[in-house]
Amino acid sequence: MKILGTAILALAILAGCSTEEPRTEADSVTVREAWIKSVDSGMTSAFAEIQNTGEEQIRVVAASTPASSMMELHEIVASSDGAMVMKPKEGGFAVGGDETKILQAGGDHLMLMDVTTPLSPGTDTDITLTFEDGSSSTFTAQVREFVGAQENYGG
Repeated sequence: MKILGTAILALAILAGCSTEEPRTEADSVTVREAWIKSVDSGMTSAFAEIQNTGEEQIRVVAASTPASSMMELHEIVASSDGAMVMKPKEGGFAVGGDETKILQAGGDHLMLMDVTTPLSPGTDTDITLTFEDGSSSTFTAQVREFVGAQENYGG
C-alpha cells in the first residue's frame, strides 16, 4: 500500500511538471468569412470575422500579405466636421474573450496599401495577423468583386 501511495504522489508531481507550452494569442483565434475586394493595383481592403475562442482578450497589432508591400489596420471614424474618414487603428484590434471582431466595409478593416499583383475575383491570398504577444496566424482570403461602398482610396 505504501508503494501505491508513493506512486500516486510521484504521478501527481510529474503531472505538475508538464512540458506543455503556454498558449499564445494566435492559438485562441479562428478566422472566418475572409475576403478581399478585387483590384488590379493600388489600394484595397480585406474583411473577416476574427473569433477569439479563449477566455482572455487578444489584440491584433499588424497584418501582412504577399499581395501588398504594406498592410495596415484601419478604422472609420467621424471627423470634427462630421465626415466619415479612414485612418490607421491606434493600438490595433482588441477582441475580448469568447468574442468575435467583425472587419467590414464602412468599419474596421485591413488595408492593403500597395497591391503588387492584380487581385482577381475567385483567387485566394494568404493574410497573416500578428498579435500583441508576438504570435501570428495565417489564413486564406478569397478575392471577390464588390459593388457596395465604393470607397476611393486615392490609388
